[in-house]
Amino acid sequence: MNFLRGVMGGPSAGPQPSGAETIQKLCDRVASSTLLDDRRDAVRALKSLSKKYRLEVGIQAMEHLIHVLQTDRSDSEIIGYALDTLYNVISNDLEEEEQEENLPKQVDDLGSQFTEIFIKQQENVTLLLTLVEEFDFHVRWPGVKLLTSLLKQQGPQVQQIILVSPMGVSRLMDLLADSREVIRNDGVLLLQQLTKSNAAIQKIVAFENAFERLLDIITEEGNSDGGIVVEDCLLLLQNLLKNNNSNQNFFKEGSYIQRMKPWFEVGDDNCGWSAQKVTNLHLMLQLVRVLVSPTNPPGATSSCQKAMFHCGLLEQLCTILMATGVPADILTETINTVSEVIRGCQMNQDYFASVNAPSNPPRPAIVVLLMSMVNERQPFVLRCAVLYCFQCFLYKNQKGQGEIVSTLLPSTIDATGNSVSAGQLLCGGLFSTDSLSNWCAAVALAHALQENATLKEQLLRVQLATSIGNPPVSLLQQCTNILSQGDKIDRRGSKVQTRVGLLMLLCTWLSNCSIAVTHFLHNPANIPFLTGQIAENLGEEEQLVQGLCALLLGISIYYNDNSLENYRKEKLKQLIEKRIGRENFIEKLGFISKHELYSRAAQKPQPSFSSPDHMMFDHEFTKLVKELEGVISKAIYKSSEEDKKEEEVKKTLEQHDNIVTHYKKVIREQDQELEELKQRVNTLTSQNEQLQATVTQQVSQIQQHKDQYNLLKVQLGKDNQHHNSHSDTFQMNGIQTEEVSKLKEELEEWKNKHELLQGQLREKDSVIEKLKSSQLEMGTMEQSSQTSKSGGLEHNNELQKELEMLRSQIKLQSAEISKLQIENQKLQVMNATADPVLGGSGATAANNPELEGRLEQEIKELKSEVKALSEEKESLKQHLDSSSSTVAILQDEKSKLQQEVAESKKEQDDLLVLLADQDQKLSALKVKLKDLGVPIEDEDDIESGDQGDEDEDGDEEEQD
Repeated sequence: MNFLRGVMGGPSAGPQPSGAETIQKLCDRVASSTLLDDRRDAVRALKSLSKKYRLEVGIQAMEHLIHVLQTDRSDSEIIGYALDTLYNVISNDLEEEEQEENLPKQVDDLGSQFTEIFIKQQENVTLLLTLVEEFDFHVRWPGVKLLTSLLKQQGPQVQQIILVSPMGVSRLMDLLADSREVIRNDGVLLLQQLTKSNAAIQKIVAFENAFERLLDIITEEGNSDGGIVVEDCLLLLQNLLKNNNSNQNFFKEGSYIQRMKPWFEVGDDNCGWSAQKVTNLHLMLQLVRVLVSPTNPPGATSSCQKAMFHCGLLEQLCTILMATGVPADILTETINTVSEVIRGCQMNQDYFASVNAPSNPPRPAIVVLLMSMVNERQPFVLRCAVLYCFQCFLYKNQKGQGEIVSTLLPSTIDATGNSVSAGQLLCGGLFSTDSLSNWCAAVALAHALQENATLKEQLLRVQLATSIGNPPVSLLQQCTNILSQGDKIDRRGSKVQTRVGLLMLLCTWLSNCSIAVTHFLHNPANIPFLTGQIAENLGEEEQLVQGLCALLLGISIYYNDNSLENYRKEKLKQLIEKRIGRENFIEKLGFISKHELYSRAAQKPQPSFSSPDHMMFDHEFTKLVKELEGVISKAIYKSSEEDKKEEEVKKTLEQHDNIVTHYKKVIREQDQELEELKQRVNTLTSQNEQLQATVTQQVSQIQQHKDQYNLLKVQLGKDNQHHNSHSDTFQMNGIQTEEVSKLKEELEEWKNKHELLQGQLREKDSVIEKLKSSQLEMGTMEQSSQTSKSGGLEHNNELQKELEMLRSQIKLQSAEISKLQIENQKLQVMNATADPVLGGSGATAANNPELEGRLEQEIKELKSEVKALSEEKESLKQHLDSSSSTVAILQDEKSKLQQEVAESKKEQDDLLVLLADQDQKLSALKVKLKDLGVPIEDEDDIESGDQGDEDEDGDEEEQD
């Protein structure tokens, strides 16, 4: 302090030195002093002067302060003073009295210039990053503030230096984990500046676990009830996610969308919300919209929409939508958020259609919102939000479009009048005396008809009772009546807004719907009204109406099917030529796309207008204008001969398309038959494989029995050698009895096997009969594919192979039977030789009279079984003969099938020649059409279009 008094001067020191001189002395002291205490006191004095003498300190002391940061790293106090001094010099966050003394422009220039000087040496920023890593509060906090100020002044340049610095972003991410709230909160502000408009840094910050940390901070601070820290975290999240598809996908894949649901939990009492809570909730809703914005890639938006539905976030938003006491700006932003969450997502749109307001009786949320849209006492921004919500509900939602239009059809209108439907609200808004309601209702109804020709035709059935005693008029007629009345009706709002809305509705209704064009032309007053409007020279406000009238007249010509004699295409063109002039007509048509409000509406789907008078165009309608403007201009300049040629070419194309469609149908039928035959072949093949497996198993069993039989025969041969002794004879008889019983069992097994073979042969016979019947059916078919017949011939060959295999198996079995007969005869001989021995031993024979009887009985049974087996052999031979005759019949049928294949091949060649001729004619006609300037669609598109028309006609008949 003594040093400061000496430099600054005391009361009795004479004349006071100027601020510049004092700063110069302090800078010299910082540069030349060897004692750390002296340098620290000098830097402290510079800090106290830096706010008042910002320019002088910045010019003279910046270099010395940077040197202090480089050399005095060990002393945190002097580092803190130096950082604070640099912050005061560079930052523009001055106190009020200083802002009054300095002009803001000068302040901005000073901060930017000093920042440029500081970052000229990139090492200074790198040094600052290392200082921010220090845990000491007196170093870290001023370092964070200084780095934030640098980013505010020269953001892109500082971002680039940090990006190329090793671990630069990671060092700053550690600030979010600091236990000291002031450093953590200022770290959030630093990351806000760091991530502005830099996708590379945004990705690094996101992959450094920023989402997890920020969501934890928001939860700790109380979600929407938190303070300004929550607001800062939400702003940082917006920086990371907005227009960054990679981070959005990372946010979704990390299941962070589910953590957003608690943000929108509101109680029953929603009165007295603080300004900070309103701000926080507003930013939270904007964050949801960032994830489902229509400008995002469709796939990313769709996946986020589905995640919001499954985690209950959409349900939570709809609860806020229907809650009471919610501030108006929050309600408006919630409607916009729900709009984009359901836009183009069928699942979410269906859920939104099922949401009811908590009223008595419950009303659909759509109806409640439409009430607000057509209520002129509601705020303008709220009505715009409801219109956007209705448009998003109907976007690519044919089911929802049908439900809205069905509320207008005579069969579905509630006769009791207890409930108001969406269609009735739209009609009420369409014919009210408020021009903004007219415009909103017209645009909403146009969205219900967007790209849906069936509903355009159904809406023609809507009848309106205009007054008591008068007959009802159609909705189309009522729209044209209001349009023709113009300014005769006293309306609140813009003079042209109602007419613009009705003209947009009529243009959308009539485009691509020739039936609606015919209904429009049926009213004799419509065409004179349009030509009169176009031909007049009106003011600048009316030019927009003239352009839309020209577009409507052009649609009436382009989509005219010439069903009305007085309003054929050629006559309407002649009328334009006489009353308006082609050049003048095209000029008036161009008024639409040249209008400033048209360009503004074409930018994004959400209707955002500064005032109700600017609501003139709808985003989807601008697409329709862009599509039709060129084709209408060409249609106006076409001559009658060109129109006739075009119609003839179209008729010829339709004829050829019908022929091609017929042949495609025939080919489809043949493909179906071919698939059926393939399935049959696969079934028979599997059956054949099963039978082959069974036969293989039986062959193995026969081999086993052969082995057993040979073993028994060897044993019997050994026993016969000892038949001379009585005891041996008795033993032989015993063995013989056992062998006879075994042979009996074997014969029983053979009998069962023969029965199994006969059953299998019967199954083969049934398969052959089925094949014969299927081949007869195939013979009666006039057009069968060559591939199916070749498949049938291959199957016949397979059957012949199977029959040959069966024959060989039967031969083997007959050989086995003959062997068994021979063995049976040997056994009889052995019994005959055994009889004398048995007679010689009278005591043994007398003792065993029953044994002889059993042997004789068993021998008789064996003889009868052998006889039965021989009879079965004969029957199998007869069956083989019948199978041979069946094979001969199949061979005859095979030759017939080959002949039919040749005939069908010849017919297909003729058909191919015919198709080739037709394709040549078709291509020539397409070339002519292209020369005439008519757009040509592909055959598949034409076919799908024809099918769509058939489906639409069918739907109309069912609903009628």
